[in-house]
Amino acid sequence: MSVQFSGWEVVDDGASGVELQASQKPRNRGVYTMYHGTSVASARLILANGFKPSSAGMLGMGVYVSRNIKKAAHYPLNSSVTDRVVFLVHVRVGRVKRIDKDNHPMQYTWHTNGYDTAWVPPNCGMTSVRSGLEEDCVFDPKRVKVARIAKAPNPTIQKELQQLLSKTPRKPGGGGAGAAADVCSLCKRKTQQGSPHIKQQCWECGQNICILMSKHVCPAKPSLGAREDDID
Repeated sequence: MSVQFSGWEVVDDGASGVELQASQKPRNRGVYTMYHGTSVASARLILANGFKPSSAGMLGMGVYVSRNIKKAAHYPLNSSVTDRVVFLVHVRVGRVKRIDKDNHPMQYTWHTNGYDTAWVPPNCGMTSVRSGLEEDCVFDPKRVKVARIAKAPNPTIQKELQQLLSKTPRKPGGGGAGAAADVCSLCKRKTQQGSPHIKQQCWECGQNICILMSKHVCPAKPSLGAREDDID
């Protein structure tokens, strides 16, 4: 039987937290899975109050993250492994600047030039990155959200931090009975600042769709001109 269908499917650039290979440049305005290493005490503060930007670093002020968990697992530097926590985070990278050489003209000024994230690709030869591992610096800490505890020194701390994370509101003033209203019923994505997504009817099948849906397939239907020998 001949079948006709209509619809679309797109490749998501990261709205759900896509994990790219370290050598792949983050696409502007995507949301990506990365890692952040910190101490146990700082981990508690981050879960309670959110990220705070480092005052200085290889790329200047910002929150330092990496798509390589081995890189994140070495922080804080010169600390004991019993005092290291790695968060798996979702990062809204915004506009990205590639910094790939020593004394790059925008190494410390990328944000003042209109960029939200600086990206150091792996094995780029920068002397300040002796490990050769990928690194990113995000200027606005609100662009970085903890998704889960990737590594902890022991099960007790893992459980404690996981409980703290579970109590973290999805957004300031969020949570509670109204939390479900912040998710679109059609595309299942969070709405930005509570603004509802635009919904409309599919021109072919008439089903309600959200313009942010990554895939829609109209219900299959037999061709009006199906011949008898088309039917099994």
